[in-house]
Amino acid sequence: MARWLASVMLCIVALGLSGCGYNTLQSQDEQIKAAWSEVVNQYQRRADLIPNLVNTVKGYAQQEKDVLIGVTEARAKATSIQTSPDILTDPQKFQQFQQAQGQLTGALSRLLVVAEAYPQLKSDQNFRDLQAQLEGTENRITVARNRYIKAVQEYNVTVRSFPTNLTAMMFGHKEKPQFTVENEKEIARPPTVDFGTSQPSRDRAQSPRPEPAPAPAK
Repeated sequence: MARWLASVMLCIVALGLSGCGYNTLQSQDEQIKAAWSEVVNQYQRRADLIPNLVNTVKGYAQQEKDVLIGVTEARAKATSIQTSPDILTDPQKFQQFQQAQGQLTGALSRLLVVAEAYPQLKSDQNFRDLQAQLEGTENRITVARNRYIKAVQEYNVTVRSFPTNLTAMMFGHKEKPQFTVENEKEIARPPTVDFGTSQPSRDRAQSPRPEPAPAPAK
């Protein structure tokens, strides 16, 4: 008799938790973890490409030390941050991760701009292959981030909605941090329209371009 009553109580509890959104919270939480793993995987793929890219650029443009060092340091900082699922419950660590990846994105952009001044580097097949891989990885990062954003959005709506918010509160489920625009203040400013008549533009046009280094020995 006691065993029968225990089974009935267990069924009632299970049905109650399901009806209060407990299973939905668990399912959406797992979706966020999977989406986050894909984000981290793509960022790691980008980090793995960078040493080869830096070495290739260095072969043609050794004088671009500041840019090369900047990329190396930004990569080291980005890869030093722990990316375990615990980061999804710590908004401060999540923001640090996002800022580090944003700085690395900026450093990579400056590295690719350097290539414009070195025609031999731009035509190097190894550099072109690495550049194509990097562009593909950036696209994958964008897709992975969008999937994470959507998964977090669905989860946070569940956590904040009634009556699932009561279940979330009971089992310690809180809102997850979301990706934001890294340079929000910068893009909030009106864009500067410049038709090439300003003094800085003339200065840039008169400034000598760096002499390209000879092609490295194959």
